[in-house]
Amino acid sequence: MFSTDPYSLHQAIPVEKIRYDERGLVPAIIQDYLDGTILMMAWMNRESLQKTLETGETCFWSRSRQELWHKGATSGHIQKVQSIRYDCDSDALLIGVEQIGDIACHTGERSCFHQIEEKVAPPPGDTLSQVFNVICDRRDHPNESSYTCKLLAGGDNKILKKIGEESAEVVMACKDDDVDAIAGEVADLFYHTLVALAHHQVDIKAVYRKLQERRK
Repeated sequence: MFSTDPYSLHQAIPVEKIRYDERGLVPAIIQDYLDGTILMMAWMNRESLQKTLETGETCFWSRSRQELWHKGATSGHIQKVQSIRYDCDSDALLIGVEQIGDIACHTGERSCFHQIEEKVAPPPGDTLSQVFNVICDRRDHPNESSYTCKLLAGGDNKILKKIGEESAEVVMACKDDDVDAIAGEVADLFYHTLVALAHHQVDIKAVYRKLQERRK
């Protein structure tokens, strides 16, 4: 398995090592590099993969039109490549991208994988993003019986008081070296911090971007 990072896309993935099918194609799964949401699946051939590496933006092969397809060329919803990996058999690609406009599907949805039997719902990302989405839903559709809604209704005074309390409990759990308690208290602190983000209309992906910047 090989991966690139945002700084080394010019150090090309070994295109010749990819196992293309009898049509000269390889499936490429496109994933949001910040929260892990699967955005779409498309096909690449050797030329489109090379073009992707050269430009730093996804380029696919259209089977219906039999031509290269630069994602977002007309819509503006381009995908800036952050990482590329290939699987253990070298016959599938996983590409982490920054999705410009936060829309990958031609229907206007964030992800092509938005259809489920029960109802239309956002595709899953990481656990924190899923919890954050629930909190935002509570904010936008208040329910008096919801603890989250009660926190949001209390504004900063109530939310920040809880963050202070949970921070102290994390400290005490760490002092006691209680592994289960530490995990539980940190989970509580994460939750109340996410409520603060939602209250101030700060997207959790903005936090992820800050972490990525500092990681670099």
